[in-house]
Parts: sequence; structure tokens; C-alpha cells
Amino acid sequence: MTGKVAVWKENGFAWLLLLPSLVFLILFTFYPMLKTLILSFYQADLATPQPIFTGLDNYKNMAEDAVFWKVLRNNVWFALGTVPTAIALALVMAAFANKALRAKGFVRTAFFYPNMIPMIAIANVWLFIYTPQYGLLSRGMGWLGQSQAVNILGSQDTVMWAMIAMIVWKEAGYLMIFYLAGLQNIPKDLYESAEMDGVGRWTVFRKITFPLLMPTTLFVMIVALTNSFKLVDHLFIMTKGGPDNASNLLLFYIYDTAFSFWDQGLASALTMVMIVLLMALAALQYFGLDKNIHYR
Repeated sequence: MTGKVAVWKENGFAWLLLLPSLVFLILFTFYPMLKTLILSFYQADLATPQPIFTGLDNYKNMAEDAVFWKVLRNNVWFALGTVPTAIALALVMAAFANKALRAKGFVRTAFFYPNMIPMIAIANVWLFIYTPQYGLLSRGMGWLGQSQAVNILGSQDTVMWAMIAMIVWKEAGYLMIFYLAGLQNIPKDLYESAEMDGVGRWTVFRKITFPLLMPTTLFVMIVALTNSFKLVDHLFIMTKGGPDNASNLLLFYIYDTAFSFWDQGLASALTMVMIVLLMALAALQYFGLDKNIHYR
């Protein structure tokens, strides 16, 4: 009986320590999600001063909206373009920065520095790079003999690739930090044993480094995937989702629906779709990769 009381006291003290975080989590995460779910079943726009319950009409209108499906496809391609590339580049950068270099502090700072710049500032920098005729890219292509100005942000064929390149440049340094921490936690004696046995570098990476980095990779994949759906600040500066919604992403479309067209009900339905989609992708990654992860 005394042991049970001690366990209850220990658990109660732990819950007491977690209470402030739980309060903030409920107030700023679960409660807004619940309110958004409820509002998604109502018509709440400029034509209705008081929300009117319409059931699943918002979801039906969303399913029949061609712009929604185009935006969703854009976000899928944006995620496929940014997530694997940024993760691979981050791993390469972390492996390079983890070596015993004289200037490894400078290298790590240089790799991580793009993440310290606000997205609005980065958007302005890359807007200058992509500007036709006067931009850095156009000038460079002119030096190479390309006389015709290329409007990268004004073409539906190139605008998404331009966005992907910018986000990979910004995100790779952030993801590198996690891989760098993971590399430093791998026991050095494993590498020493492999070197004594004459194992090649590629085999060492494939059999030792990468398997032991799988917990980090799982975390990085979830973070990168979430970022691919929430990084939309650059669209306000660079394209506004154009041309013809070719660069529009789901979160920007939600913002546009809620605060440009003032359709709060449809925006809430779009938000719930994005939440469910992200939760499903995160669960698929977690439960799909967890069985292949080495935690020790």
C-alpha cells in the first residue's frame, strides 16, 4: 500500500510539473482546433452576419473547387521537391561540418545562417535574384550568352521550381543541426573498429552511420514535411500565389479565403483538411519507419 501511495505521489508531482504546458496546449492548440472544426460546418461569410449551420456544404464546395485541387497538387509537388532534397543536403552538410576542420565553427555558422534570416527578407533577396533583366540570375545568364530575359516567377512552368530552390537553400541549414547532433552521438569506437577491419567509407555510412541516424531522420522528415505546408510567407512578397495559382499553397489559400474573401466557414474546412492530412502523413512516417529504427 505504501508503494502505491509513493507511485501516486510521484505521478501526481509529474503531472503538476506538466500542468502549465498542458494548459497552454489546450488553450492554444486543442481549443482552436475544436472551434475550427465546429465553424467548418457553418456558413460564415460577409453575406451572413450570424453563422448559419450548413452541415457538410463547405466540404462539398471545397471538393468541387478546381482551385483547391490545384493548390493541393502544388503543395504535394512542393513537399516532394523540398523535403527529400533538403534532408539529403542537410546530411551532406552535417557530415562535412562534423569533420575535424580548422574552420568548422565558421562552416557550421555559414551553413546555418540562412535559417537566421527572416523569410520576408529572404523572399526579397531571391526576388532580386529572379527579377527579369536586372536580377542576378538574368545577369549571369546574359554573361553566358543568353540574351533573352527569363521571367522565372512569371511562368507557370518555372515558378514552383524557383520556390523549391529557395526553400531548400533556407531549410537545409536548419535540418543540418539535428543531423550534426546525431552524428556527434554516434560512438567513435564503431568507426575505429571499422577502420581497423578495412571497411570502406560507403559501407561505413550504409551500415553504421545511416542506421544510427534513423531516429534523427524520422524527426527531420516530420519537421521538413510540416514546414513544406506552413512556409508561405514568401508568397506574399514574390508571387501572391500566381501566375494563375501555379505557386499557390494550401496555407496561403486558407489565408486568402479567410481574410481576402472573408469566408470563415470554408477557410475552417480547408484548415481541417490540412490538419488531417499532416497528421496522416506524420503517422504514416512514424509507424512506417519506427520498426526500422535503431535507438541504441
